[in-house]
Amino acid sequence: MRLALAALCLSALPAVADVQRTLDTHILPGHAALVEETTKLAAAAQADCTPDALRPAFHDAYDAWISISHIQFGPIEDQALPLAMSFWPDPKDSTGKALARLTAATDPIVDDAEAFSDVSAAAQGFTALERMLYDDQPDADYACRLTQAIATGLAQKSGSIQADWPAFASLMTTAGEEGNTRFQTPIEAKRALYTSLSTGLEFLHDQRLGRPLGTFDRPRPRRAEARRSERSLQHIQLQLAALEALATTMTDTDLTATKAAFAEAITRADALDDPALQGVADPAERFKVEVLQQSVRAIQVAVIDEIGTPLGIPAGFNALDGD
Repeated sequence: MRLALAALCLSALPAVADVQRTLDTHILPGHAALVEETTKLAAAAQADCTPDALRPAFHDAYDAWISISHIQFGPIEDQALPLAMSFWPDPKDSTGKALARLTAATDPIVDDAEAFSDVSAAAQGFTALERMLYDDQPDADYACRLTQAIATGLAQKSGSIQADWPAFASLMTTAGEEGNTRFQTPIEAKRALYTSLSTGLEFLHDQRLGRPLGTFDRPRPRRAEARRSERSLQHIQLQLAALEALATTMTDTDLTATKAAFAEAITRADALDDPALQGVADPAERFKVEVLQQSVRAIQVAVIDEIGTPLGIPAGFNALDGD
């Protein structure tokens, strides 16, 4: 009787989350692209580890990561790799300190890929590689070896995540079937996707925009993500595009308000001429970033109304607040 009631409840929900379509058109291709670009990055680092030579491959790989980084569940969570892929926010400068320790000791651990995977996560990911390519390095030879170690590690981690996704995708598409203890009902798989969307928007609003904005009296431009490589705005644009793609693959409904809100935010982001968000200290430029942040909030409200509420997920549900 309980199974019949559960099936009735699920069938009564609008078609708001197509798990298979999201996997096939968004999650699996996104991780495949990440593997492709990080593999190229690792090969490029072995061929020529100098910053000028490696920066193009770095940017391509970083783009691929940002475009799928909102998927924080599944293999990346099971393998405890989110921070090892990108250690940000980093309020205590753990990345700078970890890299400085390795460099000061000329630590040979960089020459052992397996051992290097055990060093501080702050020294392993894209944020660490950005430091190697955009900060002055006191020891060029060791910097080369450390750069190669980070690039190789990123390719290995990306490959490990991708390798586990087919099995995890099967768990999502068989949610509620006998023996599936990870997703005991179909709605659980759908909620995992919604959480990625909701949390991604929250991260964009609070961290990628909120951290550099700080307060009017105390803006924090140095807290902008990837400011050294002037990628701060690009990350916002990439994340908006990725989250819109996720939202539209999840549902067969029109999402009129959600699409309009995304279009508004994307237009405002594209209009900014401030790649590192350093203009937040200037009142006129700051206002543009604040309006963009408000546009992201409008997306969040639309997503709750058009996707979250039909799924029976209360407003405010996201992975960041521990719900």
